Amino acid sequence: MANAALAAGEAGDVPTYITYERREGVAWIMLNRPDYANSQNYRLLGQLDEAFRRAVEDDAVKVIVLGGNGKHFSAGHDLGTPEYDRLMPRERKLLWYDHLGLEGAEAQYALEQDVYLGFCRRWQEIPKPMIAMVQGACVAGGLMLAWVCDMIVASDDAFFQDPVVRMGFPGVEYFAHAFELPPRIARELLMLGERMPASRAHQFGMVNRIFPRAELAAEVEKIALEIAQRPRFGLALCKQAINHVEEARGKRTTMDAVFHMHHLAHAHNQIVTGSLAGGFDGKSMASANKQQAGKA
Repeated sequence: MANAALAAGEAGDVPTYITYERREGVAWIMLNRPDYANSQNYRLLGQLDEAFRRAVEDDAVKVIVLGGNGKHFSAGHDLGTPEYDRLMPRERKLLWYDHLGLEGAEAQYALEQDVYLGFCRRWQEIPKPMIAMVQGACVAGGLMLAWVCDMIVASDDAFFQDPVVRMGFPGVEYFAHAFELPPRIARELLMLGERMPASRAHQFGMVNRIFPRAELAAEVEKIALEIAQRPRFGLALCKQAINHVEEARGKRTTMDAVFHMHHLAHAHNQIVTGSLAGGFDGKSMASANKQQAGKA
């Protein structure tokens, strides 16, 4: 059922990790784990997929806004909060078999084909315009959610960061870095792992517009309502046209290649450290990022 995860959350069977509101033709979909900087566990991503489907199937929705409740847009993938759920059953969307019970590299590879790479490719192809409304941190897996959107509108205190080379990875699973940024800047983002302020991301065209945090939601609403005046089919064709340009530039084949490098790194980490993430968890990564930010 299209709204199974949302319905279950509303019924209290599982926590609800996103909120959904339709207002004047705009679906406002908000990540809702503010106590954990909207880090993404697998149930959150499943509910997000259901929310996107709900918005696509609702003829009254013309534009989708994706944001995050609280201080930050998203601190990335859940690396070990109390609600970490890698070993819980989940509804798969692609025709990959279940990762539970698998051994070695196969388990994480099967899981991430669906929930990370697979989801993001599905979401990029959503035929309705999508705006990422970003405030505070947009880190690692947070980048993946912002990058599948057609526009990124950020607060003046937003920052973007992919520090996963510290874990031994070449970047997050949906490897759009060198499509969103010039190659040398993408290398800098990854190799140094520093925070890129919204103002600098705007210079390179990754961010469309910047507003003070207090004005962000109102300004995003203005943009969304303006886009909503365009014909639905024209907007869908526009999205397909730009996606086609990216595919012609090799986006899909690039992502496939780097996804395999990412999983080589997972396998290497398991052999060397016994950990998929090279011995890092959420707290140690956050601590390393804060120490680096303090040196800047």
